Amino acid sequence: MISSRNNLVATLALLLCACAGPGKQTSPQPMDARAMPPAWTEAAAANSSALTPDWWPSYGSGELSALIDGAVRASPDVAIAAEHVSQAQAQVRIAGASLFPALDFSAATGRREVRPSGGTWSGTNSSSGALSASYEIDLWGRLAAGRRAADATLRASRYDQETVRLTLVAGVASGYFQLLSLRQRTAIARQNLATAERVFKVVDARVRFGANSALDLARQQAAVLGQQAALVPLQLQERQTLYALAILAGRPPEGYSVTDTELGGFSIPQVAPGLPADLLTRRPDISSAEAQLAAANANVAAARAALLPDISLSGSAGLASGVLVNFLNSPTATLALGAALLQPIFDGGRLRGQVDLAASRERELVENYRKTIYAALADVESALAAGGRAADQEVLQGQIAAQARIALQLAEVRYRAGEDDLLVVLDAQRTLFQAEDQLAQVRLSRLQASISLYKALGGGWR
Repeated sequence: MISSRNNLVATLALLLCACAGPGKQTSPQPMDARAMPPAWTEAAAANSSALTPDWWPSYGSGELSALIDGAVRASPDVAIAAEHVSQAQAQVRIAGASLFPALDFSAATGRREVRPSGGTWSGTNSSSGALSASYEIDLWGRLAAGRRAADATLRASRYDQETVRLTLVAGVASGYFQLLSLRQRTAIARQNLATAERVFKVVDARVRFGANSALDLARQQAAVLGQQAALVPLQLQERQTLYALAILAGRPPEGYSVTDTELGGFSIPQVAPGLPADLLTRRPDISSAEAQLAAANANVAAARAALLPDISLSGSAGLASGVLVNFLNSPTATLALGAALLQPIFDGGRLRGQVDLAASRERELVENYRKTIYAALADVESALAAGGRAADQEVLQGQIAAQARIALQLAEVRYRAGEDDLLVVLDAQRTLFQAEDQLAQVRLSRLQASISLYKALGGGWR
């Protein structure tokens, strides 16, 4: 008997040694702050201010602030992200429950009737109740690794929620300014149409008095029609942008409206970008990628632990009686305790394949983390470059529009006096129309570059 017991212990020891697993592997290391560039290539504005979480009021638009606040409350995207967080929280509770014993209660009662061939019916009654418990010893940390993976996934979902919120706020601000830009361009097109119609009256009068030919009248009529045609796509884009803005705000497009009409009254705030290394804690998408990497690392540990034996304990206690729903009539008591060892011997490589899959997923997420950081650096550099150059371009384009306006006035005067032909006036009209429309677009580009910089820096999130 002693010899058999010793043989069993020796066998278990050999199994544990044989299942020592694939060995500890070094996890790939992501980038850290020391690998980040020391400074930005593009220079920030001299009068830059610190980044704050609520940055949109600095544009000086009460309507924009109201739109963003309403969108954050009503947007389906924000609600969906919140549900993803709730699902991750539930998954954490599920993973954590496996670290504790499971306790179950069962009860049953019944009657069984039997009649032998040629005999009479006879019956037996039975009732039973049992309380059972089971517990898996997390000897190799597999269950704890699953809990760590769930915790990391929960963090990632919370960071994703912040990314959705930041994207929504930036999208509402950008859509709002685009809508006002289209309205301003439409107003400019109407002013240009009025100018073309005024010149047409002058040409018509000169043709009727014989000072000009019908060719000049046809040319100016074409200019008027061209301005009328230019209004149509601008009006269409304005309606489409308004409907898209309504969807972002979580509102139906029917009846949705914005009251502001132009971009001229808004200030363009300048924000200090800080150091490139600050992006590691400023951007929620980078934090999400890091949390996903932590979850993948825990999944690798769980997959490796699955190669090792599982040890579980179980116990049960119960009562049984020969009477229906009655445990007071001479019940029979039972008590059982047990321990089990499960060691995979052959599974066709399934478990080791899961280890390889988890390790490859971890390496993939390391590269995704690096890619996210590089993209974030490029976002900031692009926004800084666009903001600075758009400011210079706006000044130059304003000067171009002012000179084009003067040129058209002089061309009209000279045409009335008969010193120039209509082609000079037509060219001056076309130049002014393009300059003013381009000025409105440059103003929009500058505002959108400012929004892009806020978004690239994480919108003040920490």
